[in-house]
Amino acid sequence: MQTIAVVGAGLFGRLLALELARSVHPNNWQVSLFERNELSARNSAGYSAAAMLAPLAEAFSASPLIRRLGSASLSQWPALLEKLPSPVFFQREGSLVVSHPQDRGDYLNFINHLQRNLQGSELTNNLCACDAEQLRRLEPELAEQFQLGMHLKGEGQLDNRALYTATTTAIEESDIHCFTNTPVDRIEANTISFAQHQRQQFDWVIDCRGLGARSAIPQLRGVRGEVIRLHAPDVNFTRPIRLMHPRYPLYIAPRANNHYVIGATEIESNDNSAISVRSTLELLSAAYSLHPGFAEARIMETNANCRPALPDNEPLITMGNNNLQINGLYRHGYLIAPALLREVTDTLNSARGVSERKLTSRYPELYRAAA
Repeated sequence: MQTIAVVGAGLFGRLLALELARSVHPNNWQVSLFERNELSARNSAGYSAAAMLAPLAEAFSASPLIRRLGSASLSQWPALLEKLPSPVFFQREGSLVVSHPQDRGDYLNFINHLQRNLQGSELTNNLCACDAEQLRRLEPELAEQFQLGMHLKGEGQLDNRALYTATTTAIEESDIHCFTNTPVDRIEANTISFAQHQRQQFDWVIDCRGLGARSAIPQLRGVRGEVIRLHAPDVNFTRPIRLMHPRYPLYIAPRANNHYVIGATEIESNDNSAISVRSTLELLSAAYSLHPGFAEARIMETNANCRPALPDNEPLITMGNNNLQINGLYRHGYLIAPALLREVTDTLNSARGVSERKLTSRYPELYRAAA
């Protein structure tokens, strides 16, 4: 049995640790998971996110690689969720893009850019223009203020908090060796340094530290995102809604029992402090403009966190000396996680005993900076 250390229990690190621990390879992995905070990892970017699974909407600005990973991941999420010990809200009812009359220009620019970026792709079949009556059939409570919109068919979402809870339980019930409240100071090939200069060697080390890996990946930067969580008993949306805004498309993502996540701010910053007044006003006014029922909603939580991004906003896998660095998931963590997870586990299971090798890959672009 070979040993493997996963460093970082954010979204990808925890999913990877569980997948490796379940490996059916003849020589199973003995997995150790290192996390600088509690296993709940409430300080991670994945805990704060809205968990939108939107390869179509992201095509407005994301690369073809992200779209490919996102499309593949949509069909893989259900199998991942079925393995967890408690249910996680997941749906694929698509999403809606709408705008108020004063922002119609931003809406048309968004749609035209989306169509250009998807040109030649079968995903264009999932773009469905809607008039007012079609919008009302999809979301009756959008009322009559929106005369046109775009239905992005097949897009999905899940409850990230439920996912973190379920994966925490699964890890605790597994054979994974957990080292919580244990910051890793340094990773050198397949050896890690932690806790007052302790060193431990593994057959493989997987670095999933996000922004915690900035000392090893100098080009990493933080992109701040801010969200507000509401309980709105008078609002009954069934799918995510994107509302055009002069600064960025805002989203309102429904959760179970009339809870909603509102967000989409993107600020180049490493600042993890509380949400700003400006963002709070913009997000709440956007919600109210969609549905008057948000006026009596209760603000359950405001949150801000920084997502790890590389200069091209694409993920990166660096492989060498029995070590993998996986980073730069940016705002696409939930969108691409299952496909990226399959890529990494296949690579590891194929590369046992190989110190440095670039293997046949579904996504060779991921290894553009490989050793």
